[in-house]
Amino acid sequence: MNKWFAKLALASSLIFAMNGLAMAQATEPAANKAAESKAEATPPAVQNMSNIQSDDILYMKQNQAERTQVQRGNMAPVYRQIKEGEEHYSSLPALESGVLIQPKAQFPGQARATTAGEAWRQYRNGPLTFYGGWLIIVAVVGIAAFYLAVGTIKLKSGRTGRLIERFTSFERISHWTVAISFLTLAFTGLLMLFGKYVVLPVFGHTAFGWLAYACKNVHNFVGPVFTVSLIVMFAIFVKDNFPTKADWQWLVKLGGARGHASAGRFNAGEKLWFWGGLVFLGLIVSVSGFVLDMLVPGILYTRGNMQIANIIHLVAAVLVFSASLAHIYIGTLGMEGAYEAMSTGYVDDAWAKEHHDIWYAEIESGKVPRVRTEKGADKLGIPAKAV
Repeated sequence: MNKWFAKLALASSLIFAMNGLAMAQATEPAANKAAESKAEATPPAVQNMSNIQSDDILYMKQNQAERTQVQRGNMAPVYRQIKEGEEHYSSLPALESGVLIQPKAQFPGQARATTAGEAWRQYRNGPLTFYGGWLIIVAVVGIAAFYLAVGTIKLKSGRTGRLIERFTSFERISHWTVAISFLTLAFTGLLMLFGKYVVLPVFGHTAFGWLAYACKNVHNFVGPVFTVSLIVMFAIFVKDNFPTKADWQWLVKLGGARGHASAGRFNAGEKLWFWGGLVFLGLIVSVSGFVLDMLVPGILYTRGNMQIANIIHLVAAVLVFSASLAHIYIGTLGMEGAYEAMSTGYVDDAWAKEHHDIWYAEIESGKVPRVRTEKGADKLGIPAKAV
């Protein structure tokens, strides 16, 4: 009986072994065929990623569908195309809607190239913010040190009580419109640029987010007001801001620091501020601001062009604000009688003679009228017919 069971077990083992061998021989061609098909579907660049050539990359782009079937979840070729900045299909009609990531770029001072958007962000938040912030700090500290050392420049002689109409109401309105809109733009712009370092740590993300959002909208709407008022102010004062021989002497004498410096209605310092600050930098700030607001026709508003406009706008704004601090100081704390000229429109004879003697001489000779409006004539008690 035991011999019979042994023979039966041996026969069964032989049958199972033969069946297994037959199945292996039957499935081996199919497995080999699948492996060969997979190898054929895999592009050369995937088989050897250490030796990627341009032809291989092109091959990968053309066979992305096959690669996705063979290597499910492998999105490397897709991200590679995105990082190259190529434009692909998008149903959105917006400009550059088919470009998800800008191609690589590098700004001055950066160690390596990265995506253009990241390069712009690092440049704006890095050297531009750093050096721009220090320029403003140096300007403030310098003015404060000058005030502590010199103080307010007082009139050497007492006031005479006789007044001269230096600015008309229209001239003062145009000046104050430029000044108020400029300071509004400066405050909102500085908060957007430096707020994350100063305001954010104190008030938190929510409050800073709302404040920055409000500043951005105020900045956008006040910008055109500043530009229009700047054009009006230019038209009013340009005739008195052309350079003369006396301006060179004023610069040589450092505006009176090295002896008396003669000046006409406006001295060389005021003319430099007019042409350099208001006209040159004001024009750059205005045009670049209009580009950022997408108000300039004929410009292709790509991400790259907007980033360049933002950098130009930032640099010009920091420069003009730093320079304006000196102008604001002289017109307020720095010189006795200067603020009265723009707040009331009138200056004393003593002030005009000490700071603008050429202009005062023209008034005394009758070449330039002492009063320029009927309101000024009434204030000074001069007959209206003399205006």
